[in-house]
Amino acid sequence: DLNSFVTRTNTCGELRSSHVGQEVTLYGWVQYQRQGLFLVLRDFQGLTQIVIPQDEAHSHVKKLLSNAPVESVVRVTGIVSPRPPGQENPKMPTGDIEVKAETAEILNSCKKLPFEIKDFIKKSEALRMQYRYLDLRSFQLQHNLRLRSQTVMRMREYLCNLHGFVDVETPTLFKRTPGGAKEFLVPSREAGKFYSLPQSPQQFKQLLMIGGLDRYFQVARCYRDEGSRPDRQPEFTQIDIEMSFVDQAGIQRLIEGLLQYSWPKEKGFITTPFPSMTYEEALAQYGTDKPDTRFEMKIVDISDLLRSSDIQFVQNALSYLRGTVKSICIPQGVRYLKNKDLESLKESAKSHFNQEIVEVICKPDGSVKSLLTKFLGEKQQSELVRALNMQVDDVVLLAAGEHKQVCSALGSLRLESADLLEAAGLLLRDPTTFHFLWVVDFPLFLPKEENPTELESAHHPFTAPHPSDTSLLYSDPTKVRSQHYDLVLNGNEVGGGSIRIHSAEQQRFVLEKVLKEDSEVLSHLLEALEFGAPPHGGIALGLDRLISLIVDAPSIRDVIAFPKSFRGRDLMSNAPDYVTPEELEPYHIQVSWPLAEKEAKKS
Repeated sequence: DLNSFVTRTNTCGELRSSHVGQEVTLYGWVQYQRQGLFLVLRDFQGLTQIVIPQDEAHSHVKKLLSNAPVESVVRVTGIVSPRPPGQENPKMPTGDIEVKAETAEILNSCKKLPFEIKDFIKKSEALRMQYRYLDLRSFQLQHNLRLRSQTVMRMREYLCNLHGFVDVETPTLFKRTPGGAKEFLVPSREAGKFYSLPQSPQQFKQLLMIGGLDRYFQVARCYRDEGSRPDRQPEFTQIDIEMSFVDQAGIQRLIEGLLQYSWPKEKGFITTPFPSMTYEEALAQYGTDKPDTRFEMKIVDISDLLRSSDIQFVQNALSYLRGTVKSICIPQGVRYLKNKDLESLKESAKSHFNQEIVEVICKPDGSVKSLLTKFLGEKQQSELVRALNMQVDDVVLLAAGEHKQVCSALGSLRLESADLLEAAGLLLRDPTTFHFLWVVDFPLFLPKEENPTELESAHHPFTAPHPSDTSLLYSDPTKVRSQHYDLVLNGNEVGGGSIRIHSAEQQRFVLEKVLKEDSEVLSHLLEALEFGAPPHGGIALGLDRLISLIVDAPSIRDVIAFPKSFRGRDLMSNAPDYVTPEELEPYHIQVSWPLAEKEAKKS
């Protein structure tokens, strides 16, 4: 009941022909007013047309409503009436009726607005964030936040009511965790000692399993000290889950059921089980560990086809270990892409991946046009066309080199090509379809970028090795696969989890011998693992990202009530802000003010 506990009788979105003749009291914002004859009142649920009385007896009501500025808050009491014939508005749910105002009150007048509260009016994002409380009045943000709320409620029902999960709040003030993203530090009153804001409740949820809770769930606030991107914020929300006595398949079935149960009905039905592919398959076919499977353009290995050719750069590539020749086929590339587009694709591969690209075009007669044709006989050319399933006007981008580099470059070009094709009018990725995918069998460790002779966790140091690879952990850790799994939706990672290490001995070995980390930082967890830790595993779903994909928002900032900017700033309150030396004194901190002032000038 949307009208319980409040002084209105109805919302602005619920009145219909069945209410004709009733006296109603509405509260809302003035959407617009026309020539002193009527105004449209808006609240969270919709719009209602209010007829402004023209008779002398209601002259004070007419004056009040005719002069009310747009976005003023108004109370109106009146009689629901049918609209005159021919004046109905089928685009409005309340379009068959109007309310003839009897009494009215301006509860709060609105001053001149910095922008119009209409979804179709273009506003800069900085202005929207500066006046976020005004932006929140838009139908789109109202819809996004309400859908988010409903989805979370359904998730709670599924987990807690149907499957016995326990909702547990874990601490926000914690200590530094080795590896992973940078963490925010919070000073304490003990000199030199700091709390950390957790990037996830990872350790706590494992400790809850050791504590025997069996099934844990939390809508968890998480923090990372890194710059904002369209899909990242310094503070964000996860649907955090952990279970005891579970395997990878069990977690996957749980999440598939959870999403199916909580999925908004208006977005259609999602089918389960979700398809699955290994990390190696994803890299080889799509050039990324988060493939967008809504469209084809898969990477094709043509090494064997060109192995006997006289093309020097191909032979050079194939002479190396893990050397390969691969390609992607851009459908109708000749028709939809300009020469400058193809040049920008080649330049992108060169600048981001140091990868040279050669193009091959399929001509109307079925032959190919390329720098390579003089090195290929007619038979090899026709085999190339057949292997890549080339049609007239298709463009193939070919790359030769080390396997991972070539795949990554072509994977990036695949997405850039899709952007260019769609900008030119060819729809490849339907935003109303949702393609879920599990990616499994990730490597457990990766070489550090700054020092490739050292290893770091591919995800985090608590991930268990693949059962088939446990012995390799002690002999050749670079070859160990993990029991980590990612959930991908339309080319975006929306969840990630793993089966955890539950042996203190194995966890200590990973930290000290493989990662060369100081295990003392995790002494509390290592000790806990020695007191009968059950096998356990879990997952975290990125709620902000998931909801933004469901509503097709360009950024997760459009599904968060009060987001931060790209630089991690709150433009509305101007946080972060300076504090006085007196306020810092209890924390034993002094600021180098000249440096701080320089940074302030920069920003």
